[in-house]
Amino acid sequence: MKKAVLKLSALVLPLAVSSAVMASSVEQTKGSFVDKFRQLDEALPTPNVYRSAAGEPAENYWQQQVNYDIDVKLDEKKRRLTASQTIEYKNNSPHTLKYLWLQLDQNIFKSDSIAEMTSTFNGKTLQGDPQPKSTKLSLGQLRRQQFMADNELGYQIANVKDEDGKELKVTVVDTLMRIDLNEPLKPGKDVEFSMDFAFNIVEEDAVGARSGYEHFEEDGNDIFLLAQWFPRLAAYTDYEAWTNKAFLGSGEFTLEFGDYDVEITVPADHIVSATGQLDNPSSVLTSTQRKRLEQAEDAKRPVFIVTEEEALENEKEGTNKTKTWHFKAENVRDFAWASSRKFMWDAKGYHQGGKDQPLVMAMSFYPKEGGDLWKKYSTESVVHTMEVYSRFSFDYPYPVAQSVNGPVGGMEYPMITFNGPRTDLQEDGTRTYSQAEKRFLIGVVIHEIGHIYFPMIVNSDERQWTWMDEGLNSFLDGVAGREWDHTIPWGVEPRDIVEYMKSENQVPVMTQSDSVLRLGPNAYTKPAAALNILREVILGRELFDFAFKEYAQRWKYKRPTPADFFRTMEEASGVDLDWFWRGWFYTTDHVDISLDKVYQLRLDTKNPDIDFNRLRDIEADKPMPLFVKRNKEEGKKLWVEENPDVTDFYDENDRFTVTNKERNAYNKFLKGLEPWERKTFERAIKEDKNYYVLEFSNLGGLVMPILLELTYEDGTKEEQYIPAEIWRRNHKHVQKLIVTEKGKNLVSVTVDPRWETADVDVENNNYPRRIIPSRIEVYKREKSKAKVSRDIMQDIKTELKKDDENDAQEQQ
Repeated sequence: MKKAVLKLSALVLPLAVSSAVMASSVEQTKGSFVDKFRQLDEALPTPNVYRSAAGEPAENYWQQQVNYDIDVKLDEKKRRLTASQTIEYKNNSPHTLKYLWLQLDQNIFKSDSIAEMTSTFNGKTLQGDPQPKSTKLSLGQLRRQQFMADNELGYQIANVKDEDGKELKVTVVDTLMRIDLNEPLKPGKDVEFSMDFAFNIVEEDAVGARSGYEHFEEDGNDIFLLAQWFPRLAAYTDYEAWTNKAFLGSGEFTLEFGDYDVEITVPADHIVSATGQLDNPSSVLTSTQRKRLEQAEDAKRPVFIVTEEEALENEKEGTNKTKTWHFKAENVRDFAWASSRKFMWDAKGYHQGGKDQPLVMAMSFYPKEGGDLWKKYSTESVVHTMEVYSRFSFDYPYPVAQSVNGPVGGMEYPMITFNGPRTDLQEDGTRTYSQAEKRFLIGVVIHEIGHIYFPMIVNSDERQWTWMDEGLNSFLDGVAGREWDHTIPWGVEPRDIVEYMKSENQVPVMTQSDSVLRLGPNAYTKPAAALNILREVILGRELFDFAFKEYAQRWKYKRPTPADFFRTMEEASGVDLDWFWRGWFYTTDHVDISLDKVYQLRLDTKNPDIDFNRLRDIEADKPMPLFVKRNKEEGKKLWVEENPDVTDFYDENDRFTVTNKERNAYNKFLKGLEPWERKTFERAIKEDKNYYVLEFSNLGGLVMPILLELTYEDGTKEEQYIPAEIWRRNHKHVQKLIVTEKGKNLVSVTVDPRWETADVDVENNNYPRRIIPSRIEVYKREKSKAKVSRDIMQDIKTELKKDDENDAQEQQ
């Protein structure tokens, strides 16, 4: 029996195939098909008893624990730290360890460190000239060179001994130190050892570091930010064993959790902020300060523990006496602190989920240079961050969350962050700040406090995968930031990554941290924008938020890898996302979906009396040829018009005239249909719907959902979402049939109308193509200036000005 075939009157173009072959252990040898939806099994590590295929810690997951007892002294005048520490290392792994590796991050400043010896010169010279022209060296670079030459930097380590007082052999390898144990450390056992260490603190503004001191010439005081300050155990993991890669600067840290007991001796008039809870407030704080802390617990706005007036008095004094601040911290992966007599200190209690819930003290420490900017926004930003991040992950688990102002623009450690923006001193003695500085402070506090969640608690390996903490945190700080004020440009929208995505100077996100070419867009913006798209476009908020929270809670106080994140997001959301991870994280493809053509089709009725009339109308609608148009304008008559007596059948009937032969064929066609076929066919003819075929090209290589906005003749609009899987059989070209009701005629189609997918060329997203709006500026052409030579004969007569005269001229 002959089946009904519905003819769509339009040109059907053959699908083009790609010539690219995806690198894979599965080899495509026939044709040019590229499977953008191939599973990531070949790229991800095989699940095992430590990490499951679901992306969660498996039954035998383990990690080490390291506890520190440190006594440290700050020599303010020499800007030097001296300390002794006792370390307890618990071997929870199934392996016997004959040695331990420690990180010596301060050694990065030594002149023979790998980081220093491999630093490159970025100045430009004129290549190819017999005598190259001069290049440039900034005063900042000269300052750094001079500081490094004038100071002995890096650790001095002594008295490395086991708990019995026996010496331990040590071997220093750049920013790492191996300690050979006197007895192998078996699984389930622990070892204790001690050491003394000291180093000269770097001037942060001179060297450009993550910590150091800042000197204030006008009052003679310093702010000390101390991080990466003690020899710390390198991580020993199930996926890499010892993570003993040298510290080169970009790749940050991967560390073990443990408990800290730290005594910090500083000048008696200093105020100290640190990881952990202050254990001896009665020894270092006045009764007034302790009372203010109690008041701050339930205050609506931050309460000053040390007021600005008190901080200003401290600046003037100076003392030879010392105080020891004692801090304890449980289950943290690092410890940092700050100290200065310049600090004012405010605090506000945050009760998570209500008054009966655990109290967190949000606190800020800053000098007078912080001004109203810090008084208004620092501590409030800390609280806002915890409110948002806890919703996406888990309740903030520590007793304090702190923001400290100093020379570091932004850096994070457990319970404490360093943040840089300040006010500007005006001639009348007042302090103001720009809108940019306000936005910078709010943004950096949210970002750095957010890092206490990722990676200080969800303990990813920053040395290997910067994006796992910076990218995830940038995504969440974008959520928190836009909930603070969405008019501030937070830099996490898909449109913010377009220029980078189409650039040539980039590497895949899954690149080791120190090899990334452009760290900001690669490790921060691109993964943040990708997660934003995953949440808002692909999964939707409900599925994404559930899966992301599941990831955070699974890996709280544990060490996830990228595979654990990818697998958890898939397993918890119930959506196959391998294509998404592959495109966004493993390649440098970009999004560029072009809407090339839109065909308007109409279903043939098979009835010759209807279809032939339609064909006649189509022919009549064609533009009149220019030859015919001009002949008519000139009044020229056709031969057949001048000789009407010479006619035949074809002058009365055109090629669209219907004959009974066609009518008989139509009737035979109808009789040959099964009842259900005839019913279906006649209904389709009666409804007379519009059929549109949209033809798309994937020019960027990155497969993505196709977001459509359809505009109709009656002024109404409709949105359609086409999943990314439409590209699964051809990632270069696809066609999509869209059917609308009779009278619902399309007038235009736009792909990604709200710029939600990071499409790099929105101008090929419109059909019909739109006129591109832009701007033009009028300018006056300047005459070219010839190079001015020195007129020494005249210039030598110039009178030498005094310093005060130069100052007066500059002020004018």
